[in-house]
Formats: sequence, structure tokens, C-alpha cells
Amino acid sequence: MVEITLRYSGFTLDANFLMIKQTEIEELWWYRYVFYIHVCTAIFALPAGFTQFSPYLLNAYPRVHRAIGYLYVCTILIFAAPSGLFIGSVANGGLTSILAFELLGLGWFYFTWRAVRLAVQRNFNKHRDFMIRSFALTCSALTLRFWKVALVYFFQPNPMDVYQIIAWLGWIPNLLLAEFIIYQKNHKL
Repeated sequence: MVEITLRYSGFTLDANFLMIKQTEIEELWWYRYVFYIHVCTAIFALPAGFTQFSPYLLNAYPRVHRAIGYLYVCTILIFAAPSGLFIGSVANGGLTSILAFELLGLGWFYFTWRAVRLAVQRNFNKHRDFMIRSFALTCSALTLRFWKVALVYFFQPNPMDVYQIIAWLGWIPNLLLAEFIIYQKNHKL
């Protein structure tokens, strides 16, 4: 993900994915700005999220856990999820993809926001459940790219068909896995 993000470091309007978004760049004054806000901030959520599930970090360095948690939450709630909702509203692949990305963005925002509210209420078991859900959606950036490579390699479908499929595969399996993890955690014998 860092390598992909670095491709956009020149803030050019023809880098990688933006090559196929030229219509949006020309017709929607806000698209380029929102796209770069999304790319430049969402990359911080992945490493921040990976650290948050370490019992060692939580117990030995609770202030570090909290500080990284604030980075994760602020990145998502202020920048990454709202910008994702904007760019998702004009996703490639039509209504099918738009719906998938809008639901992803809304879920990402809601699960993160809910996790914060639960932490404030000191309900740390539920907080952890919602952070698992939030991070599952954060990881959609990784799984979307995995599915894209796998589908193209094995099936060589039409590019827009791929986009419509990965828009859903990028996050639904992650969320199902998160629910399984939460269920297992909450139903230990």
C-alpha cells in the first residue's frame, strides 16, 4: 500500500488510477482534492490499526495505544471515510459499484465512531468489537487489490465487471471474518 500511495506523491492528475478518472477530474472541481485527501490520509489507518490489537501494547503502554488510537480514529472520521464517500459517489462500474463503496464508507465511519463512543463510555469489550469491524473495513484497501489481481489472473473478465465485483469483495468477506472473530471471542466456553 505504501508503494501504491507513493505513486501519487507528485500530486499529478494522471497517476495510476487517475488515468481512468479524467472525466471526473475535468467535470468535478472537487474530485482531485478529495481523491488526494483520501489517498494521503487513509494510508495512516492501516499501520495504526495493526498496532491496536496488541495486548502487549495495550497493557504495557496504554498511553501509546490511546495515542495511536486517536490517530486511527481522527484519520478515518475526519478525512478518510468522508473523502471515500465523496469519491465513491462517482465510482467506476455504475450503481452497483457506487452502492458498494458508499456502504463501505458509511460502515467504516459508523463502526469507527461507535467504537469511540463505547470507549468514552468505558465499555471496552464492545469498543474492541467495533474496532475489529472498523479495522476489517480499513483492510478493504488490501483485499480489494488482492481480489482484483486474483480475478484478472484466473478469469480475465471485462475491466468494469472486475470493478463491480471487487467493490463488494473488497469488504464483505472482511466484515464476515470480523463477525466470526467477534462471535468466537464473545462465546468462549
